[in-house]
Formats: sequence, C-alpha cells, structure tokens
Amino acid sequence: MSADFPPLVDAEWVRERLGEPDLVLGDCRGPNAHQRGHLPGSIPLVLGSPPPLADPETIRELAVEIQRRLGRHGVTGAERLVLYDRGDCVGAASSAQAALLAGHPRVSVLAQGIAGWTGEIEQGAVELQKMRVSLEAHPEAVPTWQGLRDRLNDPALTILDVRTPEEYSGRAGAPCDPRQGHIPGAQRLDYELLYAGPGEPEPVERIRGLAGLPEGAEIVAYCHSGSRSALAALALRAAGYNARNYPGSWHEWSRHDELPAER
Repeated sequence: MSADFPPLVDAEWVRERLGEPDLVLGDCRGPNAHQRGHLPGSIPLVLGSPPPLADPETIRELAVEIQRRLGRHGVTGAERLVLYDRGDCVGAASSAQAALLAGHPRVSVLAQGIAGWTGEIEQGAVELQKMRVSLEAHPEAVPTWQGLRDRLNDPALTILDVRTPEEYSGRAGAPCDPRQGHIPGAQRLDYELLYAGPGEPEPVERIRGLAGLPEGAEIVAYCHSGSRSALAALALRAAGYNARNYPGSWHEWSRHDELPAER
C-alpha cells in the first residue's frame, strides 16, 4: 500500500479529483447495478472476497485470478484505484483486500459508497479495455490460520475479535461452527463502535482510543466469516493502523481441532 494514498476517501475527495487520468473508480455492486446508475467515469469491478477455509496455496492462486480480473477491466496497478459499493463498505472493503492481495499498490475505499454521493450520476454500459497486468502478488494481505497459529505469542501482533460478547465468550455462536469461543489472546472490540453510520468510520482519534494501541500497530481482525472484520480492518487502516482482515475467521478456526480456543 502506498504511503501517500489513503485507504479511505470521502465523496469530496473524489469530486475534487474526477477526471484526473490516473484515478480509476471501481463499482463493486455488479454490472447490472452499475448500468442503472454509477459515479461518473467509473467501471464495474467485482473482485469478490478472499474465501474462508483457504490455505496459503489457495491464496496464491486467488492472487493470480484477481490479477487477471483487474486486467480484464483495464486496471494495471499504475492508477489510483478507489472502490465503492452501495454504501455500507462491506463489498468495497473485501474487494480492496482482494486488490491488495493481487499486488495493486494504491487501493482505497469510498466512504458511504454511492449512497453518500450527491453529485452527478451516469447511466448505461461502459466499454472496458483489457490491459496487460504485471503485478507482484502480496499474499500477506490475507492472513491464514497457519500464519495466525504461528504468531499467537507474538507481542507485535494484536488479534482483534470484533464479534458480540456472547460469541467471544462461547456462550453463543453460529450453529454451523463445531466449537465456540475465541482465538487465544484475542482482544474484543465491537466493530459497530468504529462506525458513526453505514460506511462512515468514526473520527481517527476516537478509533485510536477504542483500539488502545499506538499508531502503526499491527492488527488482524476477525469475526465469524469475515464481513464484520473487513469493516473493522478498513476503519482501523483509516486510523493509521497496519490492520488486516482474517476472512476465514471463527468459521474456519473452529473447524481445526488442532488449533487452540479459549472460552
């Protein structure tokens, strides 16, 4: 991730830069929604989410596939890529993680997505230009259970559980999970506290106060299946943390009997 490109931007930031040749707006809602109405000059760009139950080899294969998807949509890695969705940032945050995995160096998310956009809206299909992509994959962008297992006692890493108190304690959880509880040593923080509204993170100082960690600290967030923690990681990155989402989350961790769990 480029240090001079913020991980989260607002509508005013985009409005001031519309038309700049190296700015690409990617609509993560899907081609049909894009055709019905989209931000000026944007392209439909659905990259998907890193899958749960993935090992390092699967992650490497996914990185190559995302590189191909980017190229099919004319995205090379040389541009500033801003992704947006309907407004809650769930889809855009997951797609941003996929783009970072593929090795794109400058990826951001539009806070509040198209719901927060008050400017002009365009309609109709756009012509995509396929491009040759030469990116170096960044598998570290997607934590795996193996990587977390090996760093459970690493004081440099904060594992953040953003589920409810009942899920964290093991008193409640998804019926599909064979075990309940949390990853050993994980701290708990309700992801909703990080947001003032849908797709709108709280101010930086409030987020840092909630996290209780110094700027730049390394964080891996998880929930049940990676959606809540994708939002948490996005807000934490916007506040200056080196935060990543563990997409497998408890859904994956609980299925490995060899992995420790706390209640």
